[in-house]
Amino acid sequence: MLKLDAVPTGWLRQKEISCFAERYTMKQYLAITTAVLVTCGLLMIGCGNKTDSAKPETVVITNSGSDTMVNLAQMWSEAYRGVKPNISVEVGGGGSGVGIRDLMQGITQIANASRSMKDSEKAQAKQNTGKEPIEWIVGYDALAVYVNTNNPVEKLSFEELKAVYAEGGTTDKWSQLNVKLDGNDEIVRVSRQNSSGTYFYFREHVLDNKDFKMGSKDMSGSKDVVELVAKTPGAIGYSGMGYLIEGVKFVALSRKKGEETYLPSLENATSGNYPLARPLRMYTLGQPEGEVKAYLDWILSPAGQDIVRKSGYVPVK
Repeated sequence: MLKLDAVPTGWLRQKEISCFAERYTMKQYLAITTAVLVTCGLLMIGCGNKTDSAKPETVVITNSGSDTMVNLAQMWSEAYRGVKPNISVEVGGGGSGVGIRDLMQGITQIANASRSMKDSEKAQAKQNTGKEPIEWIVGYDALAVYVNTNNPVEKLSFEELKAVYAEGGTTDKWSQLNVKLDGNDEIVRVSRQNSSGTYFYFREHVLDNKDFKMGSKDMSGSKDVVELVAKTPGAIGYSGMGYLIEGVKFVALSRKKGEETYLPSLENATSGNYPLARPLRMYTLGQPEGEVKAYLDWILSPAGQDIVRKSGYVPVK
């Protein structure tokens, strides 16, 4: 057996210091390792919480124009928030002319229009913004002629409507159309303001581009036209078929007196039988990109076109 007194004192001191150094290094290593792992874990938790709580930035798409399309455009906007919650589509009306003007000035990204842009408007847009307007047909509308439900009239021709609305037209009373109306026999003509695409469409296709007769009640919106007709037994007005409400009814139309008449409907507009079927348009400056392109693609998808149908209009497909 080795006796302690036989071991050199220096050797014992050296072994003691060596063992102490090894123990100290191990503890230090464990402490450092633990600290590193805890720190990484906290950083990962912190990063994870930051990712989970961060909200995507809201992107605004501006959209203005046609009053015929404003209800449809609002329905698209609301439905799209369910598809992309961070996309806000701001919809404004005012008429097709307002939307086209906004597009020409570069203050809206999408213009709604129930008429086509004029060549002069396209040229002005190109001059102002450096971009060519692009047309997108997003649905079809049957422009309807409305009368009060108490009015017995069932059908009219373009010729008869022209005599009622156009400058120089001589029809001012319902009795001149062989319609017996209780009370006042006077025809109350309800029309649209001249910033409306519906106004221009009706003038072009029904009045053969003649000016409107003076004395009509010119309303600022499609809804306003129909509401006034509902309150006025002797009134007649024109608006999109999607604005049918209680108190009014459609009048069946033909191009010429004596021809077969058709009511505005999805089937009659699709078949081409209804004489006032027209495309609903959206315009962009140049080819759309990013979120604007994604929005237009969605409008033309089955989901977007189903909303067209539910709104009372005719889908593209």
